[in-house]
Amino acid sequence: MARSRPLADYVPWPRRAGQPPADGHVKRPEGALIWGHALTLDHAKALVQLTERLAAQRPGALHLMLTMAPEVPMLADLPARVLPSPLPDDVSAAAEVFLDHWQPDLCLWTGGGLRPTLIACADRREIPLYLIDAEATHLPRSGWRWLPDLPRGALTRFSMILARSKSDARHLQRMGIRESGISVSGVFREGAMALPHDETLRGEMAECLRGRPVWLAAMVQPGELDDILRAHRTASKLAHRLFLVLVPDDLSQTGHFIETLREGGWRHVVWSEGGMPEETTQVLLADTRGEMGLWYRLATITLMGSSLKAGQQGRDPNEPAAHGSAIMHGPNVGRYLSDYSRYAEAGAACVVRDADTLSAVLARLIAPDQSAAMAHAAWDVASASAQVTDQILDLIHDTLDVLEAG
Repeated sequence: MARSRPLADYVPWPRRAGQPPADGHVKRPEGALIWGHALTLDHAKALVQLTERLAAQRPGALHLMLTMAPEVPMLADLPARVLPSPLPDDVSAAAEVFLDHWQPDLCLWTGGGLRPTLIACADRREIPLYLIDAEATHLPRSGWRWLPDLPRGALTRFSMILARSKSDARHLQRMGIRESGISVSGVFREGAMALPHDETLRGEMAECLRGRPVWLAAMVQPGELDDILRAHRTASKLAHRLFLVLVPDDLSQTGHFIETLREGGWRHVVWSEGGMPEETTQVLLADTRGEMGLWYRLATITLMGSSLKAGQQGRDPNEPAAHGSAIMHGPNVGRYLSDYSRYAEAGAACVVRDADTLSAVLARLIAPDQSAAMAHAAWDVASASAQVTDQILDLIHDTLDVLEAG
């Protein structure tokens, strides 16, 4: 894109001594370093997932330096390759200290909330800049009406802008950005990734189950177990061959799950003991890790646990969506509320509150056409996110290839 002289005129706004990043003791890692700026928590999650996929595809060391908008809390439990950093003040001195320290190879700036001085400083260093998931509502900034050239000047620093929608693209064009510099990509968010599984074992399990309707209760807390088993017993009166795969959230609680199944008179097998279901088996207790890809593929219906009781936060609905499973969940999903809302709006997920509502929904979804419709809707949502991520991955690969060749 063409340079904007007006922005350069505004860069020397009041300068003060730049302070090093609060985590300045963290050295810039070797290898490729992507600077990702998250306008929202959803953007942060998507950037982390994108980095993990990118690292799996490229040889050599690769890290993400992650900054967040001031009002957004930093994610917890970040992967080792993700390095959080505070965003510097939007003045030249602070921006230069920040860029001297990190020396990123490229920048992915999400949404909007632009920092004109920081962006200009990065551009002068010839750091490739990409604005992704650009949304009109986040592009204006307070005070810019007094400096009409400033928004366009900041935007023209980006080598490419990926707009969330056609209306966002039109807004960018009205701000003076050429159509050739804009691509409509869709919403950038954390997507669904299929988990690995043993296909031979899946075939063996499918043979054992012989077409029985299968549902999965995943990441279950002990306090949820009674409601789940009551719902399974009620739904089994309508479909007597109904089969439940039960996955504890905390494997140290496996003993409690086994005792509850025995006390309830359930015909069950324990996966860690080598148990395989027979025609009369009602419940399989999946008490190992690393095989969720298998269980999601076998089940047409999934209840994401850790969500039925107050104080719980839910578990990631992208996992069942990636494997063609209809999604049920409890009301307590604060950690993943935006994800569940997205699937619910598409008709791919429904909320249950107790044993009665769970059994009612389960009885409805046992009908293959009902669960298939929800699963298809979930896949549509999940695959749309994957397409946007793939487009951004291609952009990063091309940029890093050019940098490495130079």
